[in-house]
Amino acid sequence: MDELKQKIRHVPDFPKPGILFYDITTLLRDPAGFRGALDAMAAPMAGERIDLVAGVESRGFIFAAALAERFGAGFVPIRKPGKLPARSVSVEYTLEYGSGVLQMHEDAVTPGQRVLIVDDLLATGGTARAACDLVTRCGGDVVAAGFLVELTFLNGRDRLRDQRVYSVLAYAD
Repeated sequence: MDELKQKIRHVPDFPKPGILFYDITTLLRDPAGFRGALDAMAAPMAGERIDLVAGVESRGFIFAAALAERFGAGFVPIRKPGKLPARSVSVEYTLEYGSGVLQMHEDAVTPGQRVLIVDDLLATGGTARAACDLVTRCGGDVVAAGFLVELTFLNGRDRLRDQRVYSVLAYAD
């Protein structure tokens, strides 16, 4: 996993002063790094029945769509307001540097479908909690929430105590 960590660029003071941004674009441009990240994100779910992989806008889409293909599952986008054309459900959430709203088409998940939530980063857990809430509000069963990077010092798992959570790379500070 150290090889994957070396492919992630750290950008200080982005998107605002005091935030250290973990830029995965440097990992994504490397074919072996991208494949390794997908392999590592898929491994914990081997043998699980997954009907849908829900990706959180925007970097979560990259991993979720690729994982959906690997699992033979559908892909569901979870987006910021105003991006979905049909009726949607919404949830407000907080994150480490503000707040926001996420939406999903109200018919994207049907009752009983098994859904894997995927995003690139778990920080404070607000975005992931919102994604889980959207899926369960529509009757879906969240199988797990998977992340490429976890900032463990922000305790994001605390907001996801009722969910199975896994991450590939952990940063303690």
